[in-house]
Amino acid sequence: MRGTGVRVLIVGGGVAGLATVTALRGWGATVDVVERAPGPTDSGTGIYLTGNATRMLDVLGLREPVADVAVEITRQRSANQRGRRLFDIDVVALWQGVGPCVSLPRAQLHRALLAGVGDAPIRWGRQPVALAEEGDLVAVQFDDDSTERYDLVIGADGVNSTVRRLAFDGQAARDLGQYAYRWVVPRIDDEPVWSVQLGRGTQFLTIPISGQQTYCYYNDGPVVDRPGWRDELGATFTEPAATMLKALDYDDSTLHAGPNQEVVLDSWSRGPVLLIGDAAHATSPNMAQGAAMALEDAFVLASSLATADSVAEALRAYEVRRRPRTDWVLSQTHRRDKATGFPPVLRDLVMRRLGEQMFRSNYGPLFAQP
Repeated sequence: MRGTGVRVLIVGGGVAGLATVTALRGWGATVDVVERAPGPTDSGTGIYLTGNATRMLDVLGLREPVADVAVEITRQRSANQRGRRLFDIDVVALWQGVGPCVSLPRAQLHRALLAGVGDAPIRWGRQPVALAEEGDLVAVQFDDDSTERYDLVIGADGVNSTVRRLAFDGQAARDLGQYAYRWVVPRIDDEPVWSVQLGRGTQFLTIPISGQQTYCYYNDGPVVDRPGWRDELGATFTEPAATMLKALDYDDSTLHAGPNQEVVLDSWSRGPVLLIGDAAHATSPNMAQGAAMALEDAFVLASSLATADSVAEALRAYEVRRRPRTDWVLSQTHRRDKATGFPPVLRDLVMRRLGEQMFRSNYGPLFAQP
């Protein structure tokens, strides 16, 4: 199927939306993009991209601009809250033949994706307020009172998706009982290592994201935004926790906090309306697969549209192809979250003996092409 004469609306100017614009280039459709944010931003923290994510960046022609500003991570290290090492993973060897694992500021990734869409028009500060099927079309009313009609509407607008609320009976994301704090501080060592310390139901993670910056992540369990969370983090975990907290106390302008949520739906489409990325299948961040799944979604959706005879057929084929992979990620994130809740003595014993084996099995199916 060629896209000539097809009108597509992408709602969301983040990873999933911008990657889809890039993936659909050359298909021939007219693609409009709306994003509720008023414009691109330099705010945000950091992001870690596993090998299957960078493979998709390569396919989309976006790997080089990301590699130019990213840190290639060579090792992942897991320890308990006292700093005793549990296991290490050579991620270069793990993802050999797939792609490198890299980390970078979120704003830098967004900038690279924006550059990749070229002159594709993005209407900032705009979002739909109503969707109505009219035969094979969708009438979209926007918040400026204008209405336009599309052959396909793609909701790529994240875990709190407006499209999901409007077209999927208001199905909301569900909290995972995890409240997370994310911030960026000056980098204190040169080693390109992803490093996590595990408490009981809590984690403290550091990742270098540039030559000057480290991204910090603290999962405080289910309690929402406690005033004393910094004291508890410093008291529970060994260095570099105290150092990272001092830097945050000095400058908390990068701090972002909120609950971790997941999205589980019986179907990702309603007629010619489709959800992709976190809008369709958000999970716990413990496998770092949010961006990877969004990039894969864009690639597979473009392939499905190009090979199907109709939009409806393409959406069915897309979901059949993507479901097993996203369901696997969901199940593995549940297993990982459950393991962090084990009593520390049992958890440490299991992790020291089986951690590397478990880690490799978590990602096994993702080494193959989507």
